[in-house]
This record gives sequence, structure tokens and C-alpha cells, in this order.
Amino acid sequence: MNTTFPSRVRVKICGFTSEEDALRAIELGADALGFNFFPGSKRYLPWEEHLGWIGRLPPLVTKVALLVNAPLEQALRIADLPAIDLVQFHGDEDAAYCERFARSGREFIKAIRLAGAADLETAESFSTSNILLDAHVPGAFGGTGSRINLELAGELVRRYPRLRVFLAGGLTPENVEAAKKAVRPYALDVASGVERDPRRKCPELMGAFLRAAWR
Repeated sequence: MNTTFPSRVRVKICGFTSEEDALRAIELGADALGFNFFPGSKRYLPWEEHLGWIGRLPPLVTKVALLVNAPLEQALRIADLPAIDLVQFHGDEDAAYCERFARSGREFIKAIRLAGAADLETAESFSTSNILLDAHVPGAFGGTGSRINLELAGELVRRYPRLRVFLAGGLTPENVEAAKKAVRPYALDVASGVERDPRRKCPELMGAFLRAAWR
């Protein structure tokens, strides 16, 4: 991702499982694409088998590998793959884990699943300015379609102006414009909100989401 704040909100679409869907998202104008390398996800993509087409995607789009509680050595290895631009930690990775990863000089996103006001206190402790806010669902690691607490998300953005906040959690073409105005994040992140069939992205929904996000 660019390290300066953009004139318009950026959009990351997460959970791609096919080259066709990824190329369509790029044609529509998505800024970043997410690939879920967590075996427990319904959008799981075995990365060793799919690096070929991920690496062929146009270079102007940011390619993000989503990891959940991965061993540090594995995270560093994936971050070094030519097909991957940065990684996103979406599990229970603590500040010490993130600090060790940050020592490598690699950029990353840390997800916080907002359960309550106490979660706001940790936002600056993960050795990165890229923070993704998602809904808290017990036993789940994102991609559930559950709505995030927009009031809490907005409070975090206001409290930590130096952070680049990615807003996720139940966003759809119908609610994304209001969510953007309520929180004013650096970027918006969507997965289930642009799907009609499991594991496939819908071009019409992706287009509608992008138009609403940029409106």
C-alpha cells in the first residue's frame, strides 16, 4: 500500500480463490487483493499451488497474504515470496510477535477484532501503522459478514490519526458509503459482501461496492 494518505478511500477485496475473479476486481479498480492462506478459512487458498497466477497479476495492485497464528518462520517465508507484497496478521498475534516480524523490515497489516473499548488501547502496540478493524466473532478470524461497531471504529480513527486504518466487518454495497462517512478510514476491506456464491466474487457486487465506496 502507498505510505501516504490518498485523496480517496482505497479498497481491498479479500478472499480470492480464482485468477478470473482477481483480474475482474483489478479491472473494476480495486487497490489491493487479499488471499487467505489460513487452512481454517472457507476461502482457504493453498499458497504453494496458486503462486503462479497470483504472481502474474498486474503489479500496480497490492497483493496481500492473510495469515492466522502462523509460525514466525513461515510468515517471514511467505512475506519474501515475489508474488506477495505484504502480509496481514488476522489471528491472535501479540505485540511481541509483531515486533519480531517488524525487525525484518517487511511491511504488514495487523487486524484487531473489536470486542469493546479495551481493544482501542492496543492499537499502537503492534509495530505497524497499518491496522485493520474487523468485527469480533468468538471463535472466528474474519470473513464472517458480521457488522463491526462503527462507533468504536470511528473512535479509534480519531484517537490515533497516524494509523492507516482499514475498515472491515460486514461491509456491503448498501452500507459502505455510510460506514465510510462514520469512520473515515484509510481503506475499506470487503470479502463476503461481494459474494453471491461461496468462494467466488460477484463482478456486479464488486462494481457496486467500489462505486459506493468512492461516491
